[in-house]
Amino acid sequence: MEKWAFVSDFDGTISKKDFYWLVIERYFPEGRELHKKWKSGEWKDIDFLSKVFASINQDQEQIYKDILTVPIDEDVPDFVRLVQAAGGDFYILSAGTNYYIDLIIKNLGLENITVLSNKGIYRDKNIYLDIDTGHWSYSERYGIDKAAVIKRLKKKYNFIYFAGDSEPDSHPAAVADVTYATGFLPEILDEKGISHKKFNRFRDIQDDLIAQGRLPKP
Repeated sequence: MEKWAFVSDFDGTISKKDFYWLVIERYFPEGRELHKKWKSGEWKDIDFLSKVFASINQDQEQIYKDILTVPIDEDVPDFVRLVQAAGGDFYILSAGTNYYIDLIIKNLGLENITVLSNKGIYRDKNIYLDIDTGHWSYSERYGIDKAAVIKRLKKKYNFIYFAGDSEPDSHPAAVADVTYATGFLPEILDEKGISHKKFNRFRDIQDDLIAQGRLPKP
C-alpha cells in the first residue's frame, strides 16, 4: 500500500491571517515599518518574527485568547479528517512557531497531526523562539528549512502533497510531488518554473484529490 502524506504551511494557508499581523495590529504598531524592512530584504524572516513575538507584553492568558481569534479556513478540520481516514498522514510545516499552532489545532479538535515548526516558549509576557542551530532542519533565514524537511519525509513516504502561500513555501514546493499554491505563491512559482495547482480554500484541494481518487467523497 502506498504511503502518502499531506504537508501544509500554517500562516496564510491553514489560517486566513498570519499570526504576526495580529500581534502587530494589536500590540506592536512599530512592526509595520519592520515589515517593510523584512520584505525589502534588510531583515531575515526569523529576526523579524522574533522581534514581533517578543513585543506582545501580555499575560499568557490574554495571548491564548488572541491566538484563538486567528481566522481559520473552515474547510480544514473536515479535510484533515478525510486525509487521515484515507490513510494519509497530515503534517503542518511552519516557519512560525508551534506555540500558537498547537493551541489552535487542539481547539479545532484535531488529532494525530505532526507539527514541524520553530519552538516557541512564553517568558516575561512574550513569546520567544528557542531554535536549535545544530538541528538537521535548521535554517539561518527561516529557523526551519522546509525543503530539507520535505526531502526527509520523501524517504518515508511514496508521495508528498504540499500546500503553501508565500516565498518560504517556494522551496519545499520544488521538492514535493504536488504543490497547491495560494496567496502570493502561484506568482512566485510561475517565475521559478515550478509546477503547482492554484487554490483559494481547502475545499478546492479536497475536490481535486477526490477527482484523482486519492480521497473518497465525504
